[in-house]
Amino acid sequence: MDLKSGYWKVEMQPEDREKTAFTTGQRLWQFKVMPFRLCNAPATFERLMEAVVRGLSSEACLVYLDDIIIVGQTFEEHLNNLRKVFQRLQKANLKLNPKKCRFFQREVAYLGHVISAEGVKTDPENIKAVVDWPRPDKIHDLRSFFGLCTYYRRFVKNFSTIARPLHKLTEAKSNFNWTDKCVKSFNSLKQALTSSPILTYPRTDKDFILDTDASDEGIGAVLSQNIGNEERVIAYFSKSLEHFHHYLHGRKFLLRTDHASLRWLLNFKDPEGQIARWIQRLQEYDFEIQHRKGTSRGNADVLSRRPCQESCKHCMNAEKKFGMETDISVKVLTTTTVDPWSSYRPSSQEIAPESPATKRYWALRDSLHLKDGVLYRRWESDNGSACRWQLILPKSRIPEVLRETHDSASGGHFEVMKTLSKTRERFYWDRLRADVEKWCRECHACGVRKGPKTRTKGCLQRYNVGASFERMALDILGPFPVTTKGSRYVLVLMDYFTKWPEAIPIPDQEASTVAEELVQSWISCYGVLMILHSYQGTNFNSALFTELCKLLGILKTRTTALHSESDGMVERFNRTILNHLSLFVSRNQTDWDTHLPLFLLTYRSAEHAVTGLTPAEMLFGRTLRLPCDILFGRPSETPSSPNEYMKNLEARLESVHAFARERIKLASERMKTRYDTRATDHYFKEGDLVWMYNPKRRRGLSPKLQQNCEGPYTVVKKLNDVVYRVQTSPNAKPKVIHINRLAP
Repeated sequence: MDLKSGYWKVEMQPEDREKTAFTTGQRLWQFKVMPFRLCNAPATFERLMEAVVRGLSSEACLVYLDDIIIVGQTFEEHLNNLRKVFQRLQKANLKLNPKKCRFFQREVAYLGHVISAEGVKTDPENIKAVVDWPRPDKIHDLRSFFGLCTYYRRFVKNFSTIARPLHKLTEAKSNFNWTDKCVKSFNSLKQALTSSPILTYPRTDKDFILDTDASDEGIGAVLSQNIGNEERVIAYFSKSLEHFHHYLHGRKFLLRTDHASLRWLLNFKDPEGQIARWIQRLQEYDFEIQHRKGTSRGNADVLSRRPCQESCKHCMNAEKKFGMETDISVKVLTTTTVDPWSSYRPSSQEIAPESPATKRYWALRDSLHLKDGVLYRRWESDNGSACRWQLILPKSRIPEVLRETHDSASGGHFEVMKTLSKTRERFYWDRLRADVEKWCRECHACGVRKGPKTRTKGCLQRYNVGASFERMALDILGPFPVTTKGSRYVLVLMDYFTKWPEAIPIPDQEASTVAEELVQSWISCYGVLMILHSYQGTNFNSALFTELCKLLGILKTRTTALHSESDGMVERFNRTILNHLSLFVSRNQTDWDTHLPLFLLTYRSAEHAVTGLTPAEMLFGRTLRLPCDILFGRPSETPSSPNEYMKNLEARLESVHAFARERIKLASERMKTRYDTRATDHYFKEGDLVWMYNPKRRRGLSPKLQQNCEGPYTVVKKLNDVVYRVQTSPNAKPKVIHINRLAP
């Protein structure tokens, strides 16, 4: 195959100049010659070559674009594989360039690597470019150098630790300051790449061994197999332990580590948080954990601690900085004086009977350091790009810290995640997240201002009636502009069963005015009612109104505060009044009271959505005669006699009321089902502490800056499923509150 004039040129027979066609199995492939400079030309050519050698690529050859490497364990097998590949190329009308072919080689350079019977190593020709690489002067040049080095990182012990000073130069907002550490890192990488070891090939008939170790400088890992009587290395890696996933997934292997606590990691009962996520990730693999002392496992330990030669000043400075010693069994932390903290490290057997909190601190022992006599935890991000020191906080100082990070002006009473992030950045203690969540949840100021995230919502309570004027609703609508007759409010009266309404203009909402209109406009026409329901207005709860109800034998009930749903029927009727008046009122809105009589006629003669009948039919057993009946005519129903009229009326009313009761029952069940889907099913018991939602408007104050919740209140008694009596203190006046205004 030749590359000429910017084209992949395939030598073909004269009769096949337009296209090449060949059959592989039962499939016909056709490829046209494609210009090289097009973006998908390499992919098309690669697909062509993969199709040509399909079935041979796993046992006889490897293909990458125009590079084909043919392998064989013996000379005869190699000849046979050559014959198979040549036959495939001949069948596809593809030809080879003899000048670029090498036959019967014991060692070959392929894709930047040198491959032989001993294993894989780096190509000296490519490494020569690394040796002569000039010192980078800017981030772009440094990243180009990293691109080449990273390609060969599996040959380099502890690659990430050696390259760390250079990596820091590529971080965001980092000044390109070429220090002595950068010079040593740059030269160490070039030296490590030029003297890289030979790695063996993985064997499918041998078990894998994964050695891991971690230190303050890096994470090291070695993947190996026992071949013959020798443990041979397949690959080195550092930082990302999932690098060996394609070797280990679906195959049992041995994991060797000096972290003894890992032996019981998979035996946790009811794991939570990060440990649960670790266990879930590890369950994808089939492995056996074996503990080995650090002194007896120098491969991974050296990868994590010794990036260079024994006398390397870089390593000596790092050990001096973080207190590391050559022997891993020696305590990580050292100080100028002998300290009990740094002189003794308990074993896993000694720590086994201790509390879970002690075990969690013990598991972090390699991250704990003493700085000026104060204990810190060194936290590092997964990619090693960020590192910070967290102060290990004793329990006695936790409230003080949380007051500062949440309650203070700099804390701002922010929600859990912001407070948690701010606290984690500076401090560490066992169960930090749980303590922050509890503190924010129980913060009095946050509860008063913000209230709970989810409000409680009780189930719908039904109160259906079965007869006319058994229960009636009472409400005041307004204020409106004062009319020429002096009216400013509307007294609304409505029967729960027949839905018959009255809307009476009144000049004020004093108790005497309301009581007088109740007697003159309703009781004088329809008689004394049994139950009167209203909201908690002072006029309805006054001594005058209470005495009136007592004299007439009326049971007075009321809604719970700020819970208009308790009187939903009259609230919905009020909205209908406002919609109607807005369509007919004059521009100055002072004639609204003149439109109420005809509105009542319209409403009383219209079919109600709940009963399916008009309020007039429910009350009188007949429809009302409207102006349209006079204009267009309608035959009158003339009874033969008064007795017949009474008999027909009684029968009709009985039938209408029975029909209405069934409709009311169905409507209330449907409404309850829909309403209860949003109910929280949360109930309180006596002694529970609750917040009470109580928004107020105060003159001269902005409602947006007010606190909408009060409390905490104590539940004194549960009056029914949705109504509770609460009070702030034993001497305070109790309040009756609907559950929708309460929250834990």
